[in-house]
Amino acid sequence: MLTGKKRVAVIGSGFGGLSTAIRLQSAGYQVHIFEKRDLPGGRAYVYKDKGFTFDAGPTVITAPHCLEELFEVSGTRMDKYVELLPVFPFYKLLWDDGYSFDYSNNLDELTSQIKEKSPKDLKGYFEFVEYSKKVFDEGYTKLADKPFLKFWDMVKVAPQLASLRADRSVYKTVGRFMKDEHLREAFSFHSLLVGGNPFATSSIYTLIHYLERNWGVTFPKGGTGALVQGLVRLFKDLGGSISLNEGVEQIVCDNGVVTGIRSESGQIYNCDAVVSNADVYHTYKKLLKNEKRVEKTRKKLEKSKYSMSLFLIYFGTNKKFDNLAHHNVLFGPRYKGLLDDIFYKGKLPEDFSLYLHRPSLTDPQMAPEGCDAWYVLSPVAHKGLLDVDWKTEGPKYAQKIMQYMEDKYMPGLQESVVTQRIFTPDDFETELNSHLGAAFSLEPRLTQSAYFRTHNRDDTIPNLYFSGAGTHPGAGVPGVVNSGKATADLLINDLGGNYGINQIDETEKVLINQPKPEAQL
Repeated sequence: MLTGKKRVAVIGSGFGGLSTAIRLQSAGYQVHIFEKRDLPGGRAYVYKDKGFTFDAGPTVITAPHCLEELFEVSGTRMDKYVELLPVFPFYKLLWDDGYSFDYSNNLDELTSQIKEKSPKDLKGYFEFVEYSKKVFDEGYTKLADKPFLKFWDMVKVAPQLASLRADRSVYKTVGRFMKDEHLREAFSFHSLLVGGNPFATSSIYTLIHYLERNWGVTFPKGGTGALVQGLVRLFKDLGGSISLNEGVEQIVCDNGVVTGIRSESGQIYNCDAVVSNADVYHTYKKLLKNEKRVEKTRKKLEKSKYSMSLFLIYFGTNKKFDNLAHHNVLFGPRYKGLLDDIFYKGKLPEDFSLYLHRPSLTDPQMAPEGCDAWYVLSPVAHKGLLDVDWKTEGPKYAQKIMQYMEDKYMPGLQESVVTQRIFTPDDFETELNSHLGAAFSLEPRLTQSAYFRTHNRDDTIPNLYFSGAGTHPGAGVPGVVNSGKATADLLINDLGGNYGINQIDETEKVLINQPKPEAQL
């Protein structure tokens, strides 16, 4: 049990930070979140302009149970704060050569397409589903919300991972079951959604296929930003507090123990523990710059492999393009060669593979009547590999992408654009403190997963914890939300407390502070 109400500072209000903060607040802690930007959400930022709403970051919401748990431990239900809308098909996959595939949870539709494309691969697909389920059971159900603090924790699960050939890449594993190249790409691209190269990321990440089949793909009504606001409301209803426009300058320690944080405005917040939802390298390099005892971890992170970055264009059109779905993946003429350019060679290629998001199809309120809201995402090398002046090259690269989409899929696109902005690797570095502009923190390789990833609790500072993409289990909304669970459970076990000490009183709720207006384009 807690002795008095212990105070916790959470640095950053991404899904990992909010997940941790809600659980700790429910367990009886007094939690304060410090957020650098003018809106909560971290990567899940929101822009608004001319009646369009643009989610800046994650848009594929899967595994809703891990979100529902946040409300359940707080004594309420998620549907009182946010509504999740189903998305069909999950993704529309389009190739440069004209082939298309609707990636759907409708088994008849899915298998019909596989049979038509490559009859010999139908049996292999069902075998792949069984494999994906086994990986899901071992890698997600049993391990996703459990911290790996000791090497022995890794040794205990090694036999299961070995039997599933976790040493093989996602692409190589899919290739064992299906021989058609289009189908191989269709069932291996998912690791890119968490920052991993399908040709290098562990086959453990094939669990995403079963995860989507199991729970579907959803989209929050009002956008991902509405989900963030729902979580912030829940956190405040529990008695938590948040400071916006308040970046953290330093994690203050005394004799190897955290005593508080110093904000960029000079505010000192004394606390019993700190949870960093900030970029892990930024945390060790800047926020703990005076702590020699973390030098080993700092050097390890300097030598680590980081995920690719992203180049994004947010745009609104005054016409609809009804040949496209909510989630679209546009495969270019190359697959492995393009990924080699991005992950190893550090080239800015002439060709693209793109993710194109159309939220107004599922939720018309995201755009004015008769219009569509979009963002398009192009994976690019991080700044450690690719030396580009994005201020100069960004607009040129955006023009190439828009022209490509107009030529291939969206005739009349550019004349229909009424608002547009870009977000480059430079912005990931400056706005989100992402090391090298990496969009997903550490690359999800087997040698940078579980025990080998940044631990949920620092090895040398006992009351310093981490949540988010850079710690276990990794990036993606389910990953960072589960990191919050693992970290909160660990902190509660260390310092005391129980879920349910603070609960939502449905008859007498705490008044919510209204959020500031969304950033304008």
